[in-house]
Amino acid sequence: MSNRLAQETSPYLLQHKDNPVDWYPWGDEALAAARLLDKPILLSIGYSSCHWCHVMAHESFEDESIAAMMNANFVNIKVDREELPDVDSIYMTAVQAMTGSGGWPLTIFITPDGQPFYGGTYFPPEDRPNMAGFPRVLAAISDAYTNRRKEILENSQQIVSAIREQSTPQKGEGDVEESLIFGSFTHLVGNADLQNGGTQGAPKFPQPMVYELLLRYWKRTGSSQVLDIITLTLEKMAQGGIYDQIGGGFARYSVDDVWLVPHFEKMLYDNAQLVSLYLHGYQATKKPLFKKIVEETLEYVTREMTHASGGFYSASDADSEGVEGKYFVWTVDEIDSVLDPPDAELAKALWGISDEGNFEGSNILYLPISEAEFLSRSAQEPDDLRNDIERVKKLLLDARSKRVAPDIDTKILTSWNALMLKAFAEAGAVFENEKWVSAAEENARLLVERVKDSESRLLHTWSSTSDTEGEARILGYLEDHAYLVDALLTLYEATFEYSYVDRAQSIADQMVERFWDTDWRVFYDTSLEHSKLLVRPRDVLDNAVPSGGAIAAMALQRLSAFTGDSIYAELAEASMEALIPHMEQVPSAVTSWLAAVDFLTANKQEVVLIGDTNDDVIGDMKRELRRTYEPNRVIAGSFTESDGDEKSPLLRGRKRVNGKATAFVCEKYACKLPVTSVAEMVEQLN
Repeated sequence: MSNRLAQETSPYLLQHKDNPVDWYPWGDEALAAARLLDKPILLSIGYSSCHWCHVMAHESFEDESIAAMMNANFVNIKVDREELPDVDSIYMTAVQAMTGSGGWPLTIFITPDGQPFYGGTYFPPEDRPNMAGFPRVLAAISDAYTNRRKEILENSQQIVSAIREQSTPQKGEGDVEESLIFGSFTHLVGNADLQNGGTQGAPKFPQPMVYELLLRYWKRTGSSQVLDIITLTLEKMAQGGIYDQIGGGFARYSVDDVWLVPHFEKMLYDNAQLVSLYLHGYQATKKPLFKKIVEETLEYVTREMTHASGGFYSASDADSEGVEGKYFVWTVDEIDSVLDPPDAELAKALWGISDEGNFEGSNILYLPISEAEFLSRSAQEPDDLRNDIERVKKLLLDARSKRVAPDIDTKILTSWNALMLKAFAEAGAVFENEKWVSAAEENARLLVERVKDSESRLLHTWSSTSDTEGEARILGYLEDHAYLVDALLTLYEATFEYSYVDRAQSIADQMVERFWDTDWRVFYDTSLEHSKLLVRPRDVLDNAVPSGGAIAAMALQRLSAFTGDSIYAELAEASMEALIPHMEQVPSAVTSWLAAVDFLTANKQEVVLIGDTNDDVIGDMKRELRRTYEPNRVIAGSFTESDGDEKSPLLRGRKRVNGKATAFVCEKYACKLPVTSVAEMVEQLN
């Protein structure tokens, strides 16, 4: 018999609907039951592609005797951290304060009014060396809550104080200056792995936000050292097992220090950010490998992670058939059974496939040497060999698709979708790929038209198991609003369709109204309409995704440029001032904020194109503007017969010179004379 989770839409919660545990979803019903029964709450937080979440579920939550202990002594709540990031953030902070570390599954015991008093992560089903079994933990917690409740509550107050302290900004002093960016340099490059890329040691995470900031630093300084670090990291990740060599897309992280053995789950937010990073890396270096990674990753997302409505799925699991990585690895016999002998030998040589393997007797495909070096060492013509590689790759991908695939978390999150929307839009514009721009536009329509409530408030998640309208749930968080504003502005730059600026402005106004803290002058993560927690969350640090406040600071500055409304830029700068202490003390944890500082303090260029969309000169102008890495350039345009769009101050009054395609270049609050050729525009830009 199913429990209450059967009524939920989250794939993670639905994975637990048949547990013998009497699960509640997070909400008033569960908290009221705990108060009525005078029982502590066992709060279990995870997500659908989390390997150890699956392990604990199988070992403990599917076990009848353990479930009976849980049901007898606790009110049990299961939370999908991706659906309720505010709940996850508060109680992850609590566990980190108690234990010094955290992770998922997150297992925490709280009072009926939400105060945490004990917690950890994974607990085994029986005692193990240096690790208490889950039944022992359950018995001890129940006894303590019954017999030593006063002591528990006193300890809980200390934890709550730590949570409140973390959610309170430090008072910033001084102005937001570019010296903050230069001050971060030593922190960011001092721990660089100059042999394998990334940071020293293991595990290795891609950290796209760090390398985006380093690219900005390179653009300011021209530092070849910084560009070399970025290039090495992007190359090594692309050659490693963390990258799916035949299917495209990146796994969450590498468990070793050479990017070889991944944790096989693929997250939408990682791949969105990495597409943008590789795109910017390509603009900076013109390396064909980086363009190829963008193409293959977006192809993977289109093929495997896109709903018919245009929404992007959240994640694919690390496990299939109960085994981590089984879907992705190969034995020599499997290669030989799929490919004819010449193709099999090519695959083995290119991707380091051996009889002994490199992962539990099988092979994770990776590039022992770069593909460019592999081509140069071969006697075969490079173009012919490159075609052979692509053909073999397709054969292996087709064969792999017949395996039992990892589960896909099909919920569509506004914030993560906005990251991928931005990646599709910008890549489509740079590489002149209309299919990608169209994918971005379809996703934007879904988010702004269907992921909202009856009051037109942006919501956090949307799901559909058929071709129906789907169901949108949960009030949108700060990151949903901030990421979507930023993405819609990028989509405007790709299309010059001003309605996207209008949409962005409407969402930004909601964001300011509902999340802005007028006292501390920095955004909260939740609005007043969200469920009340111990504190109103405000996580200003970057995690796996950028801080919502940081992206708000960037997006509001860009919106100010497009709309001419200075209040947006003023709010952005005020929020950055509140983060000055973090930028000075822990710059590696606030790289997205420092990127916003870079935009604020740069000599920004505003370029406006007026003309006919089919004019070759306009096409060449757009191509030139997108050819190089220019993170602080704002591009606007109008391709209508009526010349400039009156709604935008950037476009207002702009007219073609002598009926020709015309570019207007402004910098440092001063505009230059309009020009009608690419050469003249380039001269002004430089």
